[in-house]
Amino acid sequence: MKLRQALLALAMVLAGGQAAQAQTVLRIVPQADLKVLDPVWTTATETSSHGYMIYDVLFALDSALRPRPQMVERWSRSADGMTWRFSLRPGLVFHDGSPVEAKDAVASLKRWSARIVSGMTLMRHVQEVVATGALDFEIRLNSPFAPVLEQLSNPAVPLFVMREEEARTDPFKQIEKHVGSGPFTFDKADWVPGSKVVYRRFAGYKPRPEPADGLAGGKIAKVDRVEWIWIPDPTTAAQALVAGEVDALAVPSQDMVRVLKASRNVVVRTLDRLGAHAIARVNHLVPPFNDPRVREAMLWTIDQREYLAAMVGDRDVERVCWAIFVCGTPYESSAGLGDWTKGPDIAKAKALLAAAGYKGERVVVMDPTDLPLVHAATLMTVQNLRAIGMNVEVQAVDWSTLSSRRPIKEHPDEKRGGWHVFHTTGPGIAQNNPLGNSVVPTPCDGKNYSGWPCDEALEKTRLEFITADTPEKQKDVIDRVQTHFYRVLPYVILGQFTAPVAYRAELQGVLEAPRLVLWNVEKRR
Repeated sequence: MKLRQALLALAMVLAGGQAAQAQTVLRIVPQADLKVLDPVWTTATETSSHGYMIYDVLFALDSALRPRPQMVERWSRSADGMTWRFSLRPGLVFHDGSPVEAKDAVASLKRWSARIVSGMTLMRHVQEVVATGALDFEIRLNSPFAPVLEQLSNPAVPLFVMREEEARTDPFKQIEKHVGSGPFTFDKADWVPGSKVVYRRFAGYKPRPEPADGLAGGKIAKVDRVEWIWIPDPTTAAQALVAGEVDALAVPSQDMVRVLKASRNVVVRTLDRLGAHAIARVNHLVPPFNDPRVREAMLWTIDQREYLAAMVGDRDVERVCWAIFVCGTPYESSAGLGDWTKGPDIAKAKALLAAAGYKGERVVVMDPTDLPLVHAATLMTVQNLRAIGMNVEVQAVDWSTLSSRRPIKEHPDEKRGGWHVFHTTGPGIAQNNPLGNSVVPTPCDGKNYSGWPCDEALEKTRLEFITADTPEKQKDVIDRVQTHFYRVLPYVILGQFTAPVAYRAELQGVLEAPRLVLWNVEKRR
């Protein structure tokens, strides 16, 4: 039945697009259905991918992970390092025709930094951010902070520049208008949640002159129209790609990769060489996971090999990894690792639960059934928690619904939508250092990533990375952070893996980047 409904939906979408056949149309199946449009309000990948379509950024990482200017034409730092000056490129305009000015960048930076870890970390060292001219603004520090450009270049939760009108919106409320200055425009009237999102090439976009490189460089829209077509059934999505009914799958189901590789008209390619961590995040604010012994009990149930086999099933792209700043990076560490890395110990996990006084209370686990990889990890955790005697209630949701429920802090018995556990993935390109990793911070102000772990000592150690000015000092901070991390357990790492994208062979210009980006891509006729 689900397969028939998905095919019918696809047929309706394709039929609706017949009038656009004179245009070059790129049809993409995204990672998940787009439900939240505000890239500050949520960290969901599909929302930030939407942001990359319609907004632009001040700085971006190139393929060598170096910050490069995008909307910025020039910048400088004062001799004492306390004042950073930026000038925007002249001639940039928003989709409504209004000019991009420094006031827009300043307001966007302030809103972004109210919720996003990179921004919050930076702003702890900022006295003020002010516009000093129509295209000029300054970041004035109150204490030394060297990696300013690295924070402004966050690739996972980017600093998208909005109009001042939207950027002045309370960061804990969603914006209502979606006007960017990026290579594509978005009309909310064309958006059909659960079915289709439409973007159009913005003729007024002014790309940088240098070639596209990673997430940086000239973003040239080479197609007239992009459609995100949501096909929740992975088999149907793969069939649509093989048949040429869609042009790319952002995250093909691992079960279908072998089939897609066998098609001579399909390219299966890994664009993100560093890969991602799969993690389990718990709500630290409510019982039973507010007790560190319960979190440790969960840790003792984990066999990363089993998780990776369930999630990915391809040893060539799987890696057992307990390093919180990602294996294969300069900050990979073995500090603080315990015997749990050797395999599960169910008896020990049960003993920890008993010591914590757990008596069979309900544990709500959100299960995003539309994301096969995360769904598989969820089922593994449910099985493991039940094996140690926990009363698990699985709540099947789609990923967008899960994303909208993540901000709920209250116990499920106190507020509908409350939760205890969810699973997600974090891109290695963002997770590989103490300042970029969005799930490591443990401040006690309740403004960190959903789950809200609180440990001021760990947070203080993490922030020492800001002034660690030699590799030796950085390694010392990394080791101490990881050792303390495994006492607090803000989250549990389930393994590291790389994932391919799949696209039709007639597509040219697909860039190696942390995600599938659609500028520079053209369809060979």
